Amino acid sequence: MADFPIELEAALAGRLARALDVEAKIPRALETLGPVDGRDVYLVDGPAGGVRASQLEALGARVVAGGPIDTAKAAGIVDASMDVVVGCWTPFRGVIASEIAETGRILRPGGRLLALHDYGRDDVSRLHGERPEYTDWSRRDGPFLRGGFKIRVIHCFWTFESIEDGQGFLTEAFGDLGQALGAAMTRPRLSYNVAVYHRSFDGGAAPVA
Repeated sequence: MADFPIELEAALAGRLARALDVEAKIPRALETLGPVDGRDVYLVDGPAGGVRASQLEALGARVVAGGPIDTAKAAGIVDASMDVVVGCWTPFRGVIASEIAETGRILRPGGRLLALHDYGRDDVSRLHGERPEYTDWSRRDGPFLRGGFKIRVIHCFWTFESIEDGQGFLTEAFGDLGQALGAAMTRPRLSYNVAVYHRSFDGGAAPVA
C-alpha cells in the first residue's frame, strides 16, 4: 500500500494515481532531501514497478523495492549497502527502535531515511477524522522531531479532470463522507499536505541531526 495514502480497489487506485500530486512535488522533495539520483535506494513496502518505485527510478535512483524494513535482512539486504531508505505512508509509523536500528544497519555512513506521511490541515484530512499524523507526529515533543528527524511539509493536491469527476471518485471511494466533501468542491482539486520526516545516519543506528 506504500504507493498511496489509502487502500483502494484497483480501479479506484488507478484514478487516484492520476489525481494525486500531478505537479510531482513529492518526488522532487525526495530528490531534494536525499538526494536519490545515482544512489542505491531501498523502498520499504513499495511494489516493484509501482508508482513510487517508478518515480524514484525516473529521478535516477537504483531502486530495491522491499517489504517491511524488519524483513530486509531476510531478503538479503547486507550491511551498509544502501544510500537512502524511503518509506511512504505505511512504514515508519512513529519511531520504532527496531525499525530505526535496521535502517541504520543497511545504510552507508551518511545515508538518509525519508519517511513520507500525511500532514493534515487540508481538504483530504476531512475524509479520515483524527489521526496521529495530523497531531502528535509533527509536534516538537512528538516521536519524529524528538527522535532526531527534521520535517519538510509539501503542499500538494488531488487534481481531477472536472468537479464532477472528483465528486464521482470521492463518492465511490469514501461513501457518504466523500459525497459530502465533493458537494463542497468549488474547483476540481482538493488540498493535500504531506510531511517528509528526514534524518541522516553516520553508520549504525546513531542519527546525525
